[in-house]
Amino acid sequence: MGTTASKLVKDNADARAVHFCRKNSRATQYQKTEKRFNITNVPCLILCIGNRMKNILILYYSQNGSTLKMAHHISQGVQTSGLEAVVRTVPEISPTSEQTTPAIPEKGAIYVTKEDIKNCAGIITGSPTRFGNMAAPLKYFLDSTSDLWFKGDLINKPAGFFTSTSSMHGGQESTILSMMLPLLHHGAIIVGTPYSETALQNTVTGGTPYGPSHYAGLDSSLPLSKDEITLCKALGKRIGLLAQKL
Repeated sequence: MGTTASKLVKDNADARAVHFCRKNSRATQYQKTEKRFNITNVPCLILCIGNRMKNILILYYSQNGSTLKMAHHISQGVQTSGLEAVVRTVPEISPTSEQTTPAIPEKGAIYVTKEDIKNCAGIITGSPTRFGNMAAPLKYFLDSTSDLWFKGDLINKPAGFFTSTSSMHGGQESTILSMMLPLLHHGAIIVGTPYSETALQNTVTGGTPYGPSHYAGLDSSLPLSKDEITLCKALGKRIGLLAQKL
């Protein structure tokens, strides 16, 4: 129980093993495990961290891969602060009450649990914009966290936000604001991006003082710019450093 297990997650079967580990507490942590996903071909950390280890939860929803890429860069920033990044996603939602989503997603990070939120030292949430609002799958999960609110599990924990849009003025800042609202109710400490980050002043694509953003283009094919990547890493590092001071 006190040793560190580390492995390269090669396929969905291994992802199931990671899920089983987390659910059954068979190891203290899976540290810096990495997988390349076919959709984005971008490495993304999939971590299973024990309760005693201080970590930052990066919770995202991604449909076409842009916010997934941002989550990867943010996780790198978190690690430069000396903390570990726990990357999680949320399942799609269905207009019917029938269960249609497998327990383990075929691609990407494994699904978030309330234990992930309870055990984190800080949280960073990300979503593509939907008419200036966060996407429904992320909101659906956040709407289910009233039991954590009753217990105060996120009080005084730093919280950051990031988003991606298909158009230059597609509601980036309002989407980030929509993700702030539930975390304000939870008592988290809202964290943005200060203008001391020169990339925030130089960017000609995404990037806001509310949090990192990305202009992905109408077909979501545009790569993250250098400034967008810099701002993603800066937010991760800032949240990690603040979590250690709070």
